[in-house]
Amino acid sequence: MADTPVAAGLTVQNWDSKFFKEYLEANRFKKEMGTSSNNIIQLKEDLTKKKGDSVTFALVNRLSGAGVTGSNTLEGNEEAMDTRSFKLTVNKIRNAVRVAEIDEQFSAISLRQAGREVLMDWIMENMRDGIITALGSINGVAYASATEAQKDGWLDDNFDRVLFGDALANTDATGGTVAYDMSSSLLNVTSSMKFTAASLQLMKRIASTASPKIRPIRTSEDERWFVAYTNSRCFRDLKADTTITAAQREAWSRGSSNPLFTGGDIIYDGIIVKEIPDIDSLGTVGGSSAAVSPVYLCGAQALGIAWAKKTTSKTETFDYGDKMGVAIEEIRGIGKMRFGSHATVDTNDLKDHGIVTGFFGAAADA
Repeated sequence: MADTPVAAGLTVQNWDSKFFKEYLEANRFKKEMGTSSNNIIQLKEDLTKKKGDSVTFALVNRLSGAGVTGSNTLEGNEEAMDTRSFKLTVNKIRNAVRVAEIDEQFSAISLRQAGREVLMDWIMENMRDGIITALGSINGVAYASATEAQKDGWLDDNFDRVLFGDALANTDATGGTVAYDMSSSLLNVTSSMKFTAASLQLMKRIASTASPKIRPIRTSEDERWFVAYTNSRCFRDLKADTTITAAQREAWSRGSSNPLFTGGDIIYDGIIVKEIPDIDSLGTVGGSSAAVSPVYLCGAQALGIAWAKKTTSKTETFDYGDKMGVAIEEIRGIGKMRFGSHATVDTNDLKDHGIVTGFFGAAADA
């Protein structure tokens, strides 16, 4: 294996810091990440925490009052900030590779460089998969692992920010273990209920009418934006909508100046739609066995990522010094921000803080 050139004087600590920075900047969600509550994916570091600990995020909801005007008294008429907290558990993640043949010239740094590319790919995919899992999670449980009762409970708490197919009336409230029934609602989604410009606009209206409302993010131009993540099937259907085709001619000319825009995105009605091929279909769970896929319309603080320990690397020798390996590890957590909507206990009746979830008919390519 050819050794990658290493800058003179690069220390192990420098290498770790550079690796951490580069994998964050190279991941496909990087434009939506930041440390502010105005970011879709809010990042937080608390390096005092250990594996299994939790990092707390403060969730900020929009003010709903009218304020005061003229000479009316403000004192005593202040609006209470409806703030809630979300605790995200962090855990250790790690992986390692072995270098089968030792080059006598391998230093601590050049050994790390030998495993850098595969470890970089792995940790980027690990973060990507963690974000996708969080988007579709049911109160912290991966969608595929959630029970029907857990899905019904989630829908019961989030009915004001979920869309099945092309109409709010498709949400089934006639059965299940609680007021709403997830499986019955999915059966109301047919193959003709594709992801279109009209359904995208409906999801935006749902974000604006949910209680509390889902905050769009503000760009430097003081514009308000949502970002929607879709798999390739839903993206294909949206792109085929003639309304979208006509709208893109103007939108693309303005898109390059938007800090959230990446080439190939669709821009429509204050929403940037991004294709994420790794978002899975839910399978043939719709009416008449229609294939259904999710779409996630995200506003501010939709997801949180917390580090208790940034990337560190270690080397190890094996087989009496004949073989060597390099490992990387972090202590990190990824989760969908949730807040309790209960009147007195803010950890009960959990709602997704910054996401409208849509389910649409999306057949596989013929």
